[in-house]
Amino acid sequence: MYAILKLLFDICLFKKSPQDLPYSWWLLRILFIIYVLVRVLMLSIHYDRFEMLQQLVVDLFMVIFFVWMMVYLSGKQGRFCQTLAAILGTDAVISFFALPGLASMEIEQGGSLVFLIMLVLIIWHWAVTGYILSKALEKTLSFSLGIAFLYLLGSYQVMALLFPEVASVK
Repeated sequence: MYAILKLLFDICLFKKSPQDLPYSWWLLRILFIIYVLVRVLMLSIHYDRFEMLQQLVVDLFMVIFFVWMMVYLSGKQGRFCQTLAAILGTDAVISFFALPGLASMEIEQGGSLVFLIMLVLIIWHWAVTGYILSKALEKTLSFSLGIAFLYLLGSYQVMALLFPEVASVK
């Protein structure tokens, strides 16, 4: 598992690509579980169990559908397993680093520094998602960054539409 974690870090640092992950449905299941656990930690900071479960189901559906749609439209269906594993794994890594910042923001501590760190993590997440898509779909980085931006913006809009408390600001 250490080798997989190191590989995910290397993908987050733009050193490796999703194709470097082993093609393994077992690995995808493990990364899916890790993704869910990190998401539960993130959502439990602010939401009760029912709201957390609802948001988690919608989030999982959007991620899986988005990756499937991207590989299908590009004719790279054979890369679905590795691409989804890379997206889930790197998102879990970056989100894990965001947990202290989210907790600080929830208790209204940290101020501008925490906000700036969270902004950097959001941009890093966008860049990593775009990088994974560019390697998996064999498209240019600028195209993939645009697709990643549209996905992240669209997913936020869907969550805000379905769960208005997500978009509310204290």
